Amino acid sequence: MNTKTIDDLELRGKKVLARVDFNVPMTDDVKIADDKRIVESLPTIRKIMDGGGIPILMSHLGRPKGGPSPEFSLKPVAEYLGTLLSTKVKFANDCIGTETKSMVDALAVGDVLMLENLRFHAEEEKNNPEFAKQLASYGDAYVNDAFGTAHRAHASTEGVTKFLKPCVAGYLMKKEIEYLAQAVGNPKRPYVAILGGAKISGKIDVIQSLLPKVDVLVIGGGMAFTFFRAQGLEVGDSLVESEKVSLAKQILEEIKSSNRRVILPIDCIIADKFENNAQRKTVPVNKMPAGWRGLDIGPETVKLIKLEVKNAKTIVWNGPMGVFEMSNFANGTLEIAKLLAEATKAGATTIVGGGDSAAAVAQMGFESSISHVSTGGGASLEFLEGKVLPGVAALDAK
Repeated sequence: MNTKTIDDLELRGKKVLARVDFNVPMTDDVKIADDKRIVESLPTIRKIMDGGGIPILMSHLGRPKGGPSPEFSLKPVAEYLGTLLSTKVKFANDCIGTETKSMVDALAVGDVLMLENLRFHAEEEKNNPEFAKQLASYGDAYVNDAFGTAHRAHASTEGVTKFLKPCVAGYLMKKEIEYLAQAVGNPKRPYVAILGGAKISGKIDVIQSLLPKVDVLVIGGGMAFTFFRAQGLEVGDSLVESEKVSLAKQILEEIKSSNRRVILPIDCIIADKFENNAQRKTVPVNKMPAGWRGLDIGPETVKLIKLEVKNAKTIVWNGPMGVFEMSNFANGTLEIAKLLAEATKAGATTIVGGGDSAAAVAQMGFESSISHVSTGGGASLEFLEGKVLPGVAALDAK
Protein backbone atom coordinates (compact mmCIF):
# COMPACT_ATOMS: atom_id res chain seq x y z
CA MET A 1 0.00 0.00 0.00
CA ASN A 2 1.49 3.31 -1.14
CA THR A 3 -0.64 5.48 1.12
CA LYS A 4 0.49 6.92 4.45
CA THR A 5 -1.31 5.49 7.47
CA ILE A 6 -2.06 6.52 11.01
CA ASP A 7 1.25 4.96 12.02
CA ASP A 8 2.97 7.80 10.15
CA LEU A 9 1.26 10.47 12.29
CA GLU A 10 2.57 12.28 15.35
CA LEU A 11 -0.57 12.22 17.49
CA ARG A 12 0.36 13.76 20.82
CA GLY A 13 -1.71 16.83 21.56
CA LYS A 14 -3.23 16.83 18.04
CA LYS A 15 -6.91 17.11 17.21
CA VAL A 16 -7.46 14.37 14.66
CA LEU A 17 -10.44 14.70 12.33
CA ALA A 18 -11.42 11.12 11.52
CA ARG A 19 -13.94 10.03 8.89
CA VAL A 20 -15.48 6.78 10.12
CA ASP A 21 -18.29 4.73 8.63
CA PHE A 22 -20.98 4.49 11.28
CA ASN A 23 -23.74 3.98 8.73
CA VAL A 24 -25.07 1.03 10.70
CA PRO A 25 -28.49 -0.64 10.47
CA MET A 26 -30.90 0.52 13.19
CA THR A 27 -33.99 -1.16 14.62
CA ASP A 28 -37.37 0.60 14.75
CA ASP A 29 -36.71 1.56 18.39
CA VAL A 30 -33.39 3.21 17.36
CA LYS A 31 -31.09 0.45 18.58
CA ILE A 32 -28.02 -0.67 16.63
CA ALA A 33 -28.83 -3.89 14.78
CA ASP A 34 -25.27 -4.66 13.62
CA ASP A 35 -22.23 -2.99 15.19
CA LYS A 36 -19.56 -4.42 12.83
CA ARG A 37 -18.60 -1.07 11.33
CA ILE A 38 -18.31 0.55 14.77
CA VAL A 39 -16.23 -2.31 16.16
CA GLU A 40 -13.96 -2.25 13.09
CA SER A 41 -13.20 1.44 13.73
CA LEU A 42 -12.06 0.90 17.33
CA PRO A 43 -8.37 0.17 16.60
CA THR A 44 -8.01 3.53 14.83
CA ILE A 45 -9.90 5.47 17.49
CA ARG A 46 -7.91 3.81 20.28
CA LYS A 47 -4.65 4.47 18.45
CA ILE A 48 -5.46 8.20 18.39
CA MET A 49 -6.38 8.20 22.09
CA ASP A 50 -3.44 6.07 23.21
CA GLY A 51 -1.08 8.29 21.21
CA GLY A 52 -2.26 11.36 23.10
CA GLY A 53 -4.45 12.66 20.28
CA ILE A 54 -8.07 13.85 20.40
CA PRO A 55 -10.46 12.06 18.01
CA ILE A 56 -13.12 14.17 16.30
CA LEU A 57 -15.33 11.63 14.55
CA MET A 58 -17.59 12.31 11.60
CA SER A 59 -19.91 9.99 9.69
CA HIS A 60 -23.20 9.77 7.86
CA LEU A 61 -26.16 7.54 8.73
CA GLY A 62 -28.89 6.52 6.32
CA ARG A 63 -30.28 8.77 3.62
CA PRO A 64 -31.86 11.83 5.19
CA LYS A 65 -33.59 14.03 2.63
CA GLY A 66 -31.76 17.35 2.73
CA GLY A 67 -32.06 18.18 6.41
CA PRO A 68 -32.07 16.91 10.01
CA SER A 69 -34.19 13.81 10.67
CA PRO A 70 -34.32 12.43 14.23
CA GLU A 71 -34.36 8.82 13.01
CA PHE A 72 -30.98 9.38 11.35
CA SER A 73 -29.28 11.05 14.30
CA LEU A 74 -25.87 9.68 15.29
CA LYS A 75 -26.51 10.36 18.97
CA PRO A 76 -27.42 6.70 19.79
CA VAL A 77 -24.26 5.64 17.94
CA ALA A 78 -22.14 8.04 20.01
CA GLU A 79 -23.64 6.61 23.20
CA TYR A 80 -22.99 3.05 22.02
CA LEU A 81 -19.41 3.91 21.06
CA GLY A 82 -18.91 5.28 24.58
CA THR A 83 -19.77 1.89 26.06
CA LEU A 84 -17.24 0.20 23.75
CA LEU A 85 -14.52 2.72 24.63
CA SER A 86 -15.45 2.83 28.34
CA THR A 87 -15.53 6.61 28.19
CA LYS A 88 -18.16 9.27 27.55
CA VAL A 89 -18.25 10.34 23.92
CA LYS A 90 -19.22 13.98 23.60
CA PHE A 91 -21.82 14.72 20.93
CA ALA A 92 -22.22 17.82 18.79
CA ASN A 93 -25.80 18.48 17.66
CA ASP A 94 -24.53 19.62 14.27
CA CYS A 95 -21.40 18.90 12.25
CA ILE A 96 -20.76 22.59 11.52
CA GLY A 97 -21.58 25.94 13.13
CA THR A 98 -20.39 28.11 16.01
CA GLU A 99 -21.66 25.79 18.75
CA THR A 100 -19.78 22.84 17.27
CA LYS A 101 -16.65 24.96 16.79
CA SER A 102 -16.81 25.96 20.48
CA MET A 103 -17.03 22.29 21.50
CA VAL A 104 -14.01 21.48 19.32
CA ASP A 105 -12.00 24.37 20.80
CA ALA A 106 -12.73 23.17 24.34
CA LEU A 107 -11.54 19.59 23.75
CA ALA A 108 -8.64 18.23 25.78
CA VAL A 109 -6.57 15.05 25.64
CA GLY A 110 -8.79 12.15 26.77
CA ASP A 111 -11.91 13.60 25.11
CA VAL A 112 -13.72 12.05 22.13
CA LEU A 113 -16.19 14.08 20.07
CA MET A 114 -18.77 12.72 17.62
CA LEU A 115 -20.31 15.13 15.12
CA GLU A 116 -23.94 14.87 14.02
CA ASN A 117 -24.84 13.24 10.69
CA LEU A 118 -22.91 14.86 7.83
CA ARG A 119 -25.76 14.25 5.41
CA PHE A 120 -28.06 16.57 7.33
CA HIS A 121 -26.32 19.05 5.02
CA ALA A 122 -26.70 18.61 1.26
CA GLU A 123 -23.24 20.17 0.90
CA GLU A 124 -21.65 16.91 2.10
CA GLU A 125 -22.59 14.83 -0.95
CA LYS A 126 -22.07 17.83 -3.26
CA ASN A 127 -18.49 18.09 -1.97
CA ASN A 128 -19.03 21.78 -1.30
CA PRO A 129 -15.63 23.48 -0.68
CA GLU A 130 -16.89 25.84 2.05
CA PHE A 131 -18.51 22.96 3.92
CA ALA A 132 -15.32 20.89 3.58
CA LYS A 133 -13.25 23.84 4.78
CA GLN A 134 -15.36 24.17 7.95
CA LEU A 135 -14.91 20.49 8.72
CA ALA A 136 -11.18 20.68 8.03
CA SER A 137 -10.80 23.62 10.42
CA TYR A 138 -11.46 21.30 13.39
CA GLY A 139 -8.35 19.17 12.98
CA ASP A 140 -4.57 19.25 12.97
CA ALA A 141 -4.56 16.04 10.89
CA TYR A 142 -7.06 13.92 8.96
CA VAL A 143 -7.59 10.16 9.08
CA ASN A 144 -9.95 8.37 6.70
CA ASP A 145 -11.08 5.03 8.11
CA ALA A 146 -14.38 4.89 6.20
CA PHE A 147 -13.72 2.40 3.41
CA GLY A 148 -17.47 2.07 2.81
CA THR A 149 -17.58 5.63 1.46
CA ALA A 150 -14.15 5.69 -0.23
CA HIS A 151 -15.74 5.39 -3.69
CA ARG A 152 -17.51 8.74 -3.19
CA ALA A 153 -15.86 12.15 -3.58
CA HIS A 154 -17.76 13.83 -0.75
CA ALA A 155 -16.76 16.78 1.41
CA SER A 156 -15.73 14.55 4.32
CA THR A 157 -13.86 11.99 2.20
CA GLU A 158 -12.18 14.08 -0.48
CA GLY A 159 -12.95 17.77 0.02
CA VAL A 160 -11.34 18.12 3.46
CA THR A 161 -7.99 16.89 2.14
CA LYS A 162 -7.63 20.14 0.18
CA PHE A 163 -7.66 22.17 3.39
CA LEU A 164 -5.97 19.91 5.94
CA LYS A 165 -2.65 18.07 6.02
CA PRO A 166 -1.44 15.43 6.76
CA CYS A 167 -4.13 13.08 5.42
CA VAL A 168 -3.69 9.36 6.10
CA ALA A 169 -5.52 6.03 6.17
CA GLY A 170 -6.79 4.43 9.36
CA TYR A 171 -6.32 0.76 10.20
CA LEU A 172 -9.63 -0.41 8.71
CA MET A 173 -8.95 1.42 5.45
CA LYS A 174 -5.46 -0.12 5.36
CA LYS A 175 -6.81 -3.64 6.00
CA GLU A 176 -9.52 -3.33 3.34
CA ILE A 177 -7.13 -2.07 0.66
CA GLU A 178 -4.48 -4.68 1.41
CA TYR A 179 -6.91 -7.61 1.21
CA LEU A 180 -8.61 -6.38 -1.94
CA ALA A 181 -5.32 -5.39 -3.59
CA GLN A 182 -4.07 -8.94 -3.07
CA ALA A 183 -7.19 -10.34 -4.74
CA VAL A 184 -6.84 -7.98 -7.70
CA GLY A 185 -3.10 -7.75 -8.06
CA ASN A 186 -1.39 -10.88 -6.79
CA PRO A 187 -3.83 -13.66 -5.93
CA LYS A 188 -2.72 -17.15 -4.98
CA ARG A 189 -4.17 -19.58 -7.51
CA PRO A 190 -6.52 -21.17 -8.28
CA TYR A 191 -8.49 -17.89 -7.97
CA VAL A 192 -12.30 -18.20 -7.86
CA ALA A 193 -14.75 -15.28 -7.95
CA ILE A 194 -18.39 -15.85 -6.98
CA LEU A 195 -20.84 -13.13 -8.03
CA GLY A 196 -24.50 -13.04 -7.11
CA GLY A 197 -27.18 -10.49 -6.35
CA ALA A 198 -30.34 -9.45 -8.07
CA LYS A 199 -29.20 -7.48 -11.09
CA ILE A 200 -26.53 -7.83 -13.75
CA SER A 201 -26.44 -4.03 -14.18
CA GLY A 202 -24.59 -3.56 -10.89
CA LYS A 203 -22.03 -6.24 -11.72
CA ILE A 204 -21.21 -5.73 -15.42
CA ASP A 205 -17.94 -3.88 -14.82
CA VAL A 206 -16.74 -6.30 -12.16
CA ILE A 207 -17.54 -9.33 -14.37
CA GLN A 208 -15.58 -7.83 -17.25
CA SER A 209 -12.73 -6.76 -14.95
CA LEU A 210 -12.43 -10.12 -13.17
CA LEU A 211 -12.83 -12.35 -16.21
CA PRO A 212 -9.20 -12.04 -17.41
CA LYS A 213 -7.85 -12.39 -13.85
CA VAL A 214 -9.70 -15.33 -12.32
CA ASP A 215 -9.39 -19.03 -13.04
CA VAL A 216 -13.08 -19.65 -12.40
CA LEU A 217 -16.02 -17.22 -12.37
CA VAL A 218 -19.27 -18.34 -10.71
CA ILE A 219 -22.45 -16.40 -11.51
CA GLY A 220 -25.54 -16.93 -9.35
CA GLY A 221 -28.38 -15.01 -7.80
CA GLY A 222 -31.14 -13.24 -9.66
CA MET A 223 -28.80 -11.91 -12.32
CA ALA A 224 -28.26 -15.45 -13.66
CA PHE A 225 -31.74 -15.32 -15.23
CA THR A 226 -30.76 -12.47 -17.53
CA PHE A 227 -28.00 -14.76 -18.81
CA PHE A 228 -30.49 -17.62 -19.21
CA ARG A 229 -32.81 -15.37 -21.23
CA ALA A 230 -29.78 -14.44 -23.36
CA GLN A 231 -29.31 -18.18 -24.04
CA GLY A 232 -32.93 -18.46 -25.14
CA LEU A 233 -34.12 -20.38 -22.07
CA GLU A 234 -37.58 -20.09 -20.53
CA VAL A 235 -37.24 -18.16 -17.24
CA GLY A 236 -40.92 -17.93 -16.23
CA ASP A 237 -41.56 -14.94 -13.97
CA SER A 238 -37.95 -14.79 -12.73
CA LEU A 239 -36.22 -11.44 -12.41
CA VAL A 240 -34.82 -10.42 -15.80
CA GLU A 241 -33.38 -7.09 -16.89
CA SER A 242 -34.77 -7.08 -20.41
CA GLU A 243 -32.66 -4.10 -21.45
CA LYS A 244 -29.50 -6.00 -20.44
CA VAL A 245 -30.16 -9.24 -22.36
CA SER A 246 -28.08 -8.15 -25.37
CA LEU A 247 -25.25 -7.20 -23.02
CA ALA A 248 -25.52 -10.62 -21.33
CA LYS A 249 -25.17 -12.21 -24.79
CA GLN A 250 -22.06 -10.11 -25.39
CA ILE A 251 -20.57 -11.18 -22.03
CA LEU A 252 -21.31 -14.84 -22.85
CA GLU A 253 -19.42 -14.40 -26.13
CA GLU A 254 -16.50 -12.82 -24.25
CA ILE A 255 -16.56 -15.76 -21.85
CA LYS A 256 -16.29 -18.26 -24.76
CA SER A 257 -13.20 -16.52 -26.09
CA SER A 258 -11.64 -15.82 -22.69
CA ASN A 259 -10.32 -19.33 -22.00
CA ARG A 260 -11.74 -18.95 -18.47
CA ARG A 261 -14.19 -21.34 -16.88
CA VAL A 262 -17.51 -19.75 -16.01
CA ILE A 263 -20.17 -21.55 -14.01
CA LEU A 264 -23.85 -20.64 -14.27
CA PRO A 265 -26.46 -22.47 -12.17
CA ILE A 266 -27.60 -25.82 -13.55
CA ASP A 267 -30.63 -26.08 -11.25
CA CYS A 268 -32.67 -23.67 -9.17
CA ILE A 269 -35.33 -23.56 -6.51
CA ILE A 270 -38.48 -22.03 -7.93
CA ALA A 271 -41.69 -20.71 -6.37
CA ASP A 272 -45.15 -19.92 -7.67
CA LYS A 273 -45.03 -16.49 -5.99
CA PHE A 274 -42.57 -14.19 -4.25
CA GLU A 275 -43.32 -15.32 -0.69
CA ASN A 276 -41.41 -17.42 1.83
CA ASN A 277 -44.26 -19.91 2.18
CA ALA A 278 -44.98 -20.15 -1.53
CA GLN A 279 -45.21 -23.53 -3.21
CA ARG A 280 -41.67 -24.44 -4.28
CA LYS A 281 -39.70 -27.12 -6.11
CA THR A 282 -36.25 -27.73 -7.58
CA VAL A 283 -35.88 -27.91 -11.35
CA PRO A 284 -33.04 -27.91 -13.91
CA VAL A 285 -32.58 -24.41 -15.33
CA ASN A 286 -33.74 -25.60 -18.77
CA LYS A 287 -37.03 -26.91 -17.37
CA MET A 288 -38.44 -23.72 -15.83
CA PRO A 289 -42.27 -23.75 -16.07
CA ALA A 290 -44.12 -20.61 -17.10
CA GLY A 291 -45.59 -18.63 -14.21
CA TRP A 292 -42.90 -19.70 -11.71
CA ARG A 293 -39.82 -17.76 -10.59
CA GLY A 294 -36.31 -18.77 -9.53
CA LEU A 295 -35.45 -17.64 -6.01
CA ASP A 296 -32.33 -19.67 -5.12
CA ILE A 297 -29.67 -21.90 -6.65
CA GLY A 298 -30.30 -25.63 -6.40
CA PRO A 299 -28.33 -28.45 -4.71
CA GLU A 300 -26.61 -29.63 -7.93
CA THR A 301 -25.29 -26.11 -8.50
CA VAL A 302 -23.96 -26.05 -4.94
CA LYS A 303 -22.11 -29.32 -5.63
CA LEU A 304 -20.62 -27.81 -8.77
CA ILE A 305 -19.39 -24.73 -6.90
CA LYS A 306 -18.02 -26.90 -4.10
CA LEU A 307 -15.71 -28.70 -6.55
CA GLU A 308 -14.17 -25.35 -7.55
CA VAL A 309 -13.96 -23.83 -4.08
CA LYS A 310 -12.39 -26.97 -2.61
CA ASN A 311 -9.09 -26.44 -4.47
CA ALA A 312 -9.08 -22.62 -4.55
CA LYS A 313 -6.40 -20.55 -2.83
CA THR A 314 -8.13 -17.18 -3.28
CA ILE A 315 -11.93 -16.73 -3.26
CA VAL A 316 -13.82 -13.47 -3.65
CA TRP A 317 -17.59 -13.47 -3.11
CA ASN A 318 -19.99 -10.60 -3.73
CA GLY A 319 -23.75 -11.00 -3.82
CA PRO A 320 -26.15 -13.63 -2.40
CA MET A 321 -27.16 -16.69 -4.38
CA GLY A 322 -30.87 -16.24 -3.74
CA VAL A 323 -33.44 -14.34 -1.72
CA PHE A 324 -31.60 -15.09 1.52
CA GLU A 325 -33.91 -12.83 3.55
CA MET A 326 -36.56 -15.57 3.12
CA SER A 327 -35.55 -18.69 5.04
CA ASN A 328 -36.88 -21.10 2.41
CA PHE A 329 -34.64 -19.51 -0.23
CA ALA A 330 -31.53 -18.92 1.86
CA ASN A 331 -29.91 -22.32 1.50
CA GLY A 332 -27.76 -21.52 -1.54
CA THR A 333 -26.27 -18.47 0.16
CA LEU A 334 -25.80 -20.42 3.40
CA GLU A 335 -23.97 -23.19 1.53
CA ILE A 336 -21.60 -20.69 -0.13
CA ALA A 337 -20.85 -19.18 3.30
CA LYS A 338 -20.10 -22.68 4.63
CA LEU A 339 -17.84 -23.45 1.66
CA LEU A 340 -15.86 -20.25 2.22
CA ALA A 341 -15.50 -21.04 5.94
CA GLU A 342 -14.16 -24.52 5.07
CA ALA A 343 -11.80 -23.08 2.45
CA THR A 344 -10.47 -20.54 4.97
CA LYS A 345 -9.80 -23.33 7.44
CA ALA A 346 -7.90 -25.18 4.70
CA GLY A 347 -5.63 -22.17 4.15
CA ALA A 348 -7.35 -20.19 1.37
CA THR A 349 -7.70 -16.40 1.47
CA THR A 350 -11.43 -15.64 1.41
CA ILE A 351 -12.90 -12.19 0.88
CA VAL A 352 -16.57 -11.25 1.14
CA GLY A 353 -17.19 -7.97 -0.64
CA GLY A 354 -19.58 -6.15 1.65
CA GLY A 355 -23.23 -5.36 0.96
CA ASP A 356 -25.83 -8.14 1.01
CA SER A 357 -23.25 -10.94 0.99
CA ALA A 358 -21.62 -9.49 4.12
CA ALA A 359 -25.06 -9.17 5.73
CA ALA A 360 -25.79 -12.80 4.84
CA VAL A 361 -22.48 -14.01 6.31
CA ALA A 362 -23.17 -12.08 9.52
CA GLN A 363 -26.77 -13.30 9.70
CA MET A 364 -25.61 -16.89 9.31
CA GLY A 365 -22.82 -16.59 11.88
CA PHE A 366 -19.83 -17.17 9.59
CA GLU A 367 -18.19 -13.74 9.90
CA SER A 368 -15.30 -14.90 12.07
CA SER A 369 -14.66 -17.89 9.77
CA ILE A 370 -13.82 -15.76 6.70
CA SER A 371 -10.41 -14.14 6.09
CA HIS A 372 -11.93 -10.72 5.42
CA VAL A 373 -15.50 -9.42 5.34
CA SER A 374 -15.48 -5.97 3.77
CA THR A 375 -17.40 -3.09 5.34
CA GLY A 376 -18.03 -1.51 1.94
CA GLY A 377 -20.18 -3.11 -0.75
CA GLY A 378 -19.99 -0.40 -3.42
CA ALA A 379 -16.38 0.48 -2.58
CA SER A 380 -15.18 -3.13 -2.72
CA LEU A 381 -16.94 -3.68 -6.05
CA GLU A 382 -15.36 -0.57 -7.57
CA PHE A 383 -11.94 -1.62 -6.25
CA LEU A 384 -12.37 -5.07 -7.84
CA GLU A 385 -13.36 -3.31 -11.07
CA GLY A 386 -9.96 -1.59 -10.99
CA LYS A 387 -11.39 1.88 -10.43
CA VAL A 388 -9.60 4.58 -8.46
CA LEU A 389 -11.40 5.29 -5.17
CA PRO A 390 -11.49 9.10 -4.59
CA GLY A 391 -11.33 8.73 -0.81
CA VAL A 392 -8.10 6.74 -1.11
CA ALA A 393 -6.54 8.78 -3.92
CA ALA A 394 -6.96 11.95 -1.83
CA LEU A 395 -4.69 10.63 0.97
CA ASP A 396 -0.97 11.37 1.23
CA ALA A 397 1.33 9.05 -0.68
CA LYS A 398 4.34 7.50 1.04
